[in-house]
Amino acid sequence: MEKIASFTINHLKLSRGIFVSRRDLVGGEVVTTFDIRMKEPNREPALGQGAIHTIEHLAATYLRNNPEWRDRIVYWGPMGCLTGNYLLLRGDYSSADILPLMRDTFSFIAGYEGEVPGATPADCGNWLLHDLPMARYEARKYLTEVLEHPSRENLEYPAGS
Repeated sequence: MEKIASFTINHLKLSRGIFVSRRDLVGGEVVTTFDIRMKEPNREPALGQGAIHTIEHLAATYLRNNPEWRDRIVYWGPMGCLTGNYLLLRGDYSSADILPLMRDTFSFIAGYEGEVPGATPADCGNWLLHDLPMARYEARKYLTEVLEHPSRENLEYPAGS
Protein backbone atom coordinates (compact mmCIF):
# COMPACT_ATOMS: atom_id res chain seq x y z
CA MET A 1 0.00 0.00 0.00
CA GLU A 2 1.02 3.58 -0.61
CA LYS A 3 2.14 5.53 2.47
CA ILE A 4 -0.33 8.28 3.33
CA ALA A 5 0.90 11.89 3.27
CA SER A 6 0.88 12.43 7.05
CA PHE A 7 3.28 9.50 7.49
CA THR A 8 5.79 11.13 5.13
CA ILE A 9 6.43 14.07 7.51
CA ASN A 10 9.66 13.51 9.42
CA HIS A 11 8.35 13.43 12.97
CA LEU A 12 11.92 13.59 14.33
CA LYS A 13 12.15 17.14 12.95
CA LEU A 14 8.57 18.22 13.64
CA SER A 15 8.07 21.08 16.10
CA ARG A 16 4.97 22.10 17.98
CA GLY A 17 2.73 24.39 15.98
CA ILE A 18 -0.05 24.71 13.43
CA PHE A 19 0.52 23.04 10.07
CA VAL A 20 -1.53 22.58 6.93
CA SER A 21 -1.67 18.81 6.66
CA ARG A 22 -3.71 18.63 3.46
CA ARG A 23 -6.29 20.30 1.29
CA ASP A 24 -9.08 18.25 -0.28
CA LEU A 25 -11.77 19.13 -2.76
CA VAL A 26 -15.10 17.94 -1.37
CA GLY A 27 -18.29 18.66 -3.28
CA GLY A 28 -16.65 21.57 -5.08
CA GLU A 29 -15.30 23.14 -1.89
CA VAL A 30 -11.83 23.01 -0.38
CA VAL A 31 -11.52 21.45 3.07
CA THR A 32 -8.26 22.29 4.84
CA THR A 33 -6.94 19.83 7.43
CA PHE A 34 -4.70 21.31 10.11
CA ASP A 35 -2.22 19.49 12.31
CA ILE A 36 -2.49 21.27 15.67
CA ARG A 37 0.70 19.82 17.15
CA MET A 38 0.97 20.39 20.90
CA LYS A 39 3.92 18.09 21.62
CA GLU A 40 7.18 17.34 19.80
CA PRO A 41 6.71 13.77 18.59
CA ASN A 42 9.05 11.19 20.08
CA ARG A 43 10.94 13.88 22.03
CA GLU A 44 8.59 14.79 24.84
CA PRO A 45 5.80 12.95 26.64
CA ALA A 46 2.48 12.76 24.83
CA LEU A 47 -0.61 14.42 26.21
CA GLY A 48 -2.38 12.49 28.93
CA GLN A 49 -5.57 10.76 27.81
CA GLY A 50 -7.76 12.69 30.22
CA ALA A 51 -6.20 16.02 29.24
CA ILE A 52 -6.55 15.53 25.49
CA HIS A 53 -10.11 14.24 25.92
CA THR A 54 -11.01 17.38 27.87
CA ILE A 55 -9.22 19.57 25.30
CA GLU A 56 -11.32 17.85 22.63
CA HIS A 57 -14.59 18.62 24.42
CA LEU A 58 -13.67 22.23 25.21
CA ALA A 59 -12.16 23.08 21.81
CA ALA A 60 -15.01 21.47 19.85
CA THR A 61 -17.58 23.31 21.98
CA TYR A 62 -15.74 26.63 21.66
CA LEU A 63 -15.17 26.34 17.91
CA ARG A 64 -18.72 25.25 17.08
CA ASN A 65 -20.06 28.21 19.07
CA ASN A 66 -17.69 30.80 17.60
CA PRO A 67 -19.91 33.20 15.62
CA GLU A 68 -17.25 33.93 12.98
CA TRP A 69 -16.04 30.34 12.40
CA ARG A 70 -18.91 28.01 13.42
CA ASP A 71 -20.15 27.45 9.86
CA ARG A 72 -16.66 26.52 8.66
CA ILE A 73 -15.84 23.96 11.37
CA VAL A 74 -15.99 20.43 9.99
CA TYR A 75 -14.16 18.53 12.72
CA TRP A 76 -11.91 18.86 15.78
CA GLY A 77 -10.44 15.74 17.34
CA PRO A 78 -7.34 14.18 18.89
CA MET A 79 -4.55 12.41 17.04
CA GLY A 80 -4.10 8.75 17.90
CA CYS A 81 -0.48 9.44 18.91
CA LEU A 82 -1.73 11.92 21.54
CA THR A 83 0.66 14.68 20.43
CA GLY A 84 -2.02 17.01 19.09
CA ASN A 85 -5.33 17.44 17.33
CA TYR A 86 -6.78 17.72 13.86
CA LEU A 87 -8.92 20.65 12.78
CA LEU A 88 -10.82 20.45 9.50
CA LEU A 89 -12.20 23.69 8.08
CA ARG A 90 -14.40 24.36 5.09
CA GLY A 91 -12.31 26.71 2.94
CA ASP A 92 -8.72 27.19 1.79
CA TYR A 93 -6.65 28.51 4.69
CA SER A 94 -3.04 28.82 5.78
CA SER A 95 -1.66 28.29 9.26
CA ALA A 96 -1.33 32.06 9.70
CA ASP A 97 -5.01 32.50 8.79
CA ILE A 98 -6.17 30.49 11.81
CA LEU A 99 -3.54 31.61 14.31
CA PRO A 100 -5.89 34.13 16.00
CA LEU A 101 -8.62 31.48 16.20
CA MET A 102 -6.22 28.99 17.80
CA ARG A 103 -5.00 31.62 20.27
CA ASP A 104 -8.60 32.32 21.28
CA THR A 105 -9.42 28.60 21.49
CA PHE A 106 -6.46 27.71 23.69
CA SER A 107 -6.96 30.82 25.83
CA PHE A 108 -10.55 29.67 26.40
CA ILE A 109 -9.34 26.20 27.44
CA ALA A 110 -6.56 27.56 29.65
CA GLY A 111 -9.01 29.72 31.58
CA TYR A 112 -11.99 27.38 31.62
CA GLU A 113 -13.67 26.71 34.96
CA GLY A 114 -16.72 24.62 35.62
CA GLU A 115 -18.18 21.39 34.33
CA VAL A 116 -16.65 20.07 31.11
CA PRO A 117 -19.31 20.29 28.37
CA GLY A 118 -20.61 16.88 27.36
CA ALA A 119 -18.87 15.04 30.20
CA THR A 120 -21.88 13.04 31.37
CA PRO A 121 -22.76 9.37 30.85
CA ALA A 122 -25.58 10.37 28.48
CA ASP A 123 -23.33 12.64 26.36
CA CYS A 124 -19.94 10.91 26.22
CA GLY A 125 -18.71 7.37 25.63
CA ASN A 126 -15.99 7.64 28.28
CA TRP A 127 -17.28 10.42 30.52
CA LEU A 128 -14.95 9.61 33.43
CA LEU A 129 -11.79 10.06 31.32
CA HIS A 130 -11.41 13.83 31.78
CA ASP A 131 -8.69 15.90 33.41
CA LEU A 132 -9.54 19.60 33.41
CA PRO A 133 -6.51 20.76 35.46
CA MET A 134 -4.09 19.07 33.02
CA ALA A 135 -6.08 20.27 29.99
CA ARG A 136 -5.78 23.83 31.30
CA TYR A 137 -2.06 23.37 31.98
CA GLU A 138 -1.35 21.94 28.50
CA ALA A 139 -3.44 24.62 26.80
CA ARG A 140 -1.61 27.42 28.66
CA LYS A 141 1.78 25.87 27.86
CA TYR A 142 0.95 25.58 24.14
CA LEU A 143 -0.51 29.08 24.07
CA THR A 144 2.44 30.80 25.77
CA GLU A 145 5.28 28.75 24.29
CA VAL A 146 4.02 28.37 20.72
CA LEU A 147 0.95 30.36 19.72
CA GLU A 148 1.80 33.74 21.22
CA HIS A 149 5.10 34.10 19.30
CA PRO A 150 5.27 31.49 16.54
CA SER A 151 8.25 31.19 14.24
CA ARG A 152 8.34 29.69 10.77
CA GLU A 153 9.09 26.25 12.25
CA ASN A 154 5.77 26.47 14.13
CA LEU A 155 3.75 27.22 10.97
CA GLU A 156 5.39 25.14 8.23
CA TYR A 157 6.27 21.48 8.12
CA PRO A 158 10.03 20.83 8.23
CA ALA A 159 11.85 20.92 4.91
CA GLY A 160 12.80 17.59 3.48
CA SER A 161 9.84 15.75 4.99
